Amino acid sequence: MSEAQEPEGVPAEPPAPRRRKPVVVIAAVVVVAGALLAGVLLAPKQQETTNAAATITQAPPVTGKPPSTAPPQTSTPPKVPEASEFDAWASKTSQWLDVPLRAMVGYAKATTKLGKDIPGCHLSWVTLAAVGKVTTDHGRARGGQLGTTGVLDKPLGTIEVRDFYNKVVSTANAAGPMQLSPAIWGKYQASASGGKPDVQNIDDAALTTGRALCADGHDLSQGQVWWNSVGTLQPAPLFLHRTLATVNVYGTVGQGSAPPNPAVLSAVNFAIDKIGLPYIWGGNGTGGNDPGFDCSGLTTAAYGSAGIKLMRTADTQFRSVPHVTDPQLGDLIFYGEPATKIHHVGLYIGNQQMIDAPQTGQAVQVHSYRRDGDDYAGAGRPTA
Repeated sequence: MSEAQEPEGVPAEPPAPRRRKPVVVIAAVVVVAGALLAGVLLAPKQQETTNAAATITQAPPVTGKPPSTAPPQTSTPPKVPEASEFDAWASKTSQWLDVPLRAMVGYAKATTKLGKDIPGCHLSWVTLAAVGKVTTDHGRARGGQLGTTGVLDKPLGTIEVRDFYNKVVSTANAAGPMQLSPAIWGKYQASASGGKPDVQNIDDAALTTGRALCADGHDLSQGQVWWNSVGTLQPAPLFLHRTLATVNVYGTVGQGSAPPNPAVLSAVNFAIDKIGLPYIWGGNGTGGNDPGFDCSGLTTAAYGSAGIKLMRTADTQFRSVPHVTDPQLGDLIFYGEPATKIHHVGLYIGNQQMIDAPQTGQAVQVHSYRRDGDDYAGAGRPTA
């Protein structure tokens, strides 16, 4: 896990050698968690970088397994409250997470219905909300807005997602606030109100998405089942990792008793938006000839986007932030030897997982923050 240069100009660790055929990463392309832009962001044009580019990986990369053996939802996902408490809960949660209230109502209604119809599925509203966030920013892509009936004021066609090679990785002919493919819509479409299903209606789209996720007896409390089910909506690893990260964040915030720290949420959302960019030794992610990040470049940029300045390297970050025993959302996760050298840092997103730029040959992605034999050195809190 190589690091950027120290302030004195001495590399913390030389970059790993280039692969014979470096694979270039999936780049950030659409509105996703934390982004306030709509539409498509163009990927960098470079197809190779000095210290190699990367592909997003899973664990292991060839099997499609999730990056953690733990369920990708929180161990006890936040539930939709009873009717007497629903309005207050929906208003509070939508404000905390920047989810339009009408979208939150749609996700909650679908979850409640499917919880009664298919209780063994264990669908949580955080999964539906994460899909809605990653695909269309809850219908706000391209300036859209949900009306009081739940229908988008501007019908939303396919939000095209392109990778670093300019290859389209989004689903062809997807539509609506959940970007459902014709195949998914044709097989699982349902109306929340009993009328004709409308793919542009958040209630119908969320219910259809839930039906697709719960199909074939799926139990979404099981990590691998959740991963495979979400992959049926869109199989691109970029979509899967961003959805997983957003589920963790939404679940963590949704279970909280107080609103999240705005700076923390901003930093975490920034990191989610960068999932798929390449590990670049010394990278700061400024674009052009600097298309990706190293580990501390990502954390520095994430907190910089929230107005909090961090030291540039993992080691100096470790020695300059308050240390905490139990990591919380947005905390920095460190690896190395505290007495001598910290060589790696990631950003904690809840549910025992983090976002990091791992090493040459891998992209910014979601990882479990503890593994057998790791050299975990502790956590730090920039906002303490």
